[in-house]
Amino acid sequence: MTTIQYRVNFAKKDEVVEGPDDADIIVSIAAADVGIEPTVAFMQGKLKTTGPTGAFFELLKSEAVGATLERLGTR
Repeated sequence: MTTIQYRVNFAKKDEVVEGPDDADIIVSIAAADVGIEPTVAFMQGKLKTTGPTGAFFELLKSEAVGATLERLGTR
């Protein structure tokens, strides 16, 4: 099973993190870019990932990535 950690950056040293520290995939995005559809944000270089790209692309097929980022990006 692939684990994922989400990081939404609001400012320097102000970050919301959800998921295990030893996650297989880490997804990072600025809070200002959370409203962009995740696939588009990735292609624009605004959504960054570490880990296996194939597994990340499988995650993008579901709407869970966008929903989680929207939730974390809202304070």
